[in-house]
Amino acid sequence: MEELLELKGLLLGGNISEALLLVEEMTEMSKDDKLNKVFSFSIILLMHLIKQRAEKRSTKSWATSIFNTVKQIQRSNKRRKAGEYYLTGAELRETLEDAYESGLKQAALEAFEGRYEAAELGAMVDRSAIIDQAMTLILEDGE
Repeated sequence: MEELLELKGLLLGGNISEALLLVEEMTEMSKDDKLNKVFSFSIILLMHLIKQRAEKRSTKSWATSIFNTVKQIQRSNKRRKAGEYYLTGAELRETLEDAYESGLKQAALEAFEGRYEAAELGAMVDRSAIIDQAMTLILEDGE
């Protein structure tokens, strides 16, 4: 809100160059927020995909969580008015790669009742296949 008031002041004062700099900063802040949301939802998505692969089963709860997180990633990544996306496919894959370790650690707490450490659980699954599956799910209706 402060930034909007500052922007208004700059525009009313005729300081267009500083106003444009502020608009650029606000745009970056907004994009960072979107990227953080995509990253957070990616951790949840990957956690459930890892649990499914490691345990070779699924539950209604996991399936619902996967569905919901995919929708949240798609929604967070989409630019409403422009009809474009904040993250390209390559950037989305990079985000999933970055989120994988966090998803694996979370999955280790939950899969097999927490009996395995993250490294042990990670050895049971194919990281690339899980990231590919996440990409497929996200891009089905998203991009």
